[in-house]
Amino acid sequence: MRQKIWILLLCLLSAIAIILVSLTRHPSPVSFDPPPDAPLSQQPANPVPTRPEPSPLSMKFRRAPVVVPDRLMADLEALAFDRSTPDSREQSREYIRSRLVAAGWTPQSQPFADGINLIAKKPGRNPEAGSILLGAHYDTVPGSAGASDNGSGVAVLLEVARLLQDRQTERSLELAFFDLEEIGLHGSFAFASDPNLVADLRGAIVVDMVGYACYQVGCQDYPSQLPIQPPSDRGDFIAVIGDTEHLPLLEVFQMETAADLPPVYTLPVPFKGLLIPDTLRSDHAPFWYHGIGAVLVTDTGNLRSPHYHQPSDTPLQIDRPFFIGSAQRIADAIMTLLESQGSLETNSIRTEAFFGDVS
Repeated sequence: MRQKIWILLLCLLSAIAIILVSLTRHPSPVSFDPPPDAPLSQQPANPVPTRPEPSPLSMKFRRAPVVVPDRLMADLEALAFDRSTPDSREQSREYIRSRLVAAGWTPQSQPFADGINLIAKKPGRNPEAGSILLGAHYDTVPGSAGASDNGSGVAVLLEVARLLQDRQTERSLELAFFDLEEIGLHGSFAFASDPNLVADLRGAIVVDMVGYACYQVGCQDYPSQLPIQPPSDRGDFIAVIGDTEHLPLLEVFQMETAADLPPVYTLPVPFKGLLIPDTLRSDHAPFWYHGIGAVLVTDTGNLRSPHYHQPSDTPLQIDRPFFIGSAQRIADAIMTLLESQGSLETNSIRTEAFFGDVS
């Protein structure tokens, strides 16, 4: 019930915010220029200030180093246990810390009510370019080993940490491992609500379940509120869901990449998910609430997998080629964003990024 109330409040506040932003960005068509002979007293005193245009975006595809499959699978298997209790979540954090330290990172804790996020940052070349966040939750529902949900997301973050530690990039890279997603997105709410943590954040990529695929006709389902025709009734693609105010975060997943990787289905969501509540079920939603561009990268979870939130969500159910390919797509997208310049808001788009539904 508390989660539903949070989502309802999020939707209502998001709708109000969108209306206010629209009024700010779109000046009235009425002219305030006085007629030629108008007396000085009838002229407007000070024009209403307008929001400055974002800096133009320059974004070209940059391929990341190649994912190492054995490392990726080793992390997923090491985390395949019930991570719903305080002790088991601490065990998870200790493993994540050890892998980050071994990769050359310095993890820090962000305690909040009943939980602890782990965060780490690698500075970029240009402090003014801001940072890109890669995040995933590490907790599970009780009774599930959580291999896909969300050991797969945590394993992707740890692999990206290893691949990019020694790479100098224009923007900074932040990693966030969120606690207590399964009981109401508590960890991501705590992170997105901290002004010190999001002060220079330019966009967030949230990974939640990227390890399961199905190839039978009709095995893929969709939310009933989708305003567009689904791309396939087979669950062989990665879905990337983002807000319409930050389309470059979606477009980066549609840029040139290897043909043998899983196809990508992108869904731009208007009104911060108000019309499609199913798009608010993971850790990207609090960033939308705070006006920060964010996308969710997912295999769609229960819309595809019979193992969602079940004891059977084990490494045996992971589609290894699909999982490895999804990790590579995410690494390539992060690398491209880290080397991009300018704003990631929608009205900063330039021709280096292009549109499409499935790549």
